[in-house]
Amino acid sequence: MFQQAIALIFIAIFIWRLFQQKKHKQIGNNEFILWLSFWSLGALAIIFIRFLDQVLVSVGFSGSGINFLLYLAVISLFYFVFKLRLKLSKLEKNLTDLVREITLK
Repeated sequence: MFQQAIALIFIAIFIWRLFQQKKHKQIGNNEFILWLSFWSLGALAIIFIRFLDQVLVSVGFSGSGINFLLYLAVISLFYFVFKLRLKLSKLEKNLTDLVREITLK
């Protein structure tokens, strides 16, 4: 119960920061909705962790809900790192093309 409270406090801080960034127009609407959904789902998963345990057992998983959430978080992080790497690669290519074009002029 104590760990859940600590986790929910951290999520509340992240959501508060998210609203601050939106207020100062540091993030767009789509990114705001994405992160708000992400943190809200995380908070709901923490609140209903016992229900999640029961659902996982009924589906056939032997682990607890917190293990499932941890696995899901690691998979999500790898996905976001992959997407970030693709965007960085595209940005580098665009920058190279721009520099090449400027040099030729």
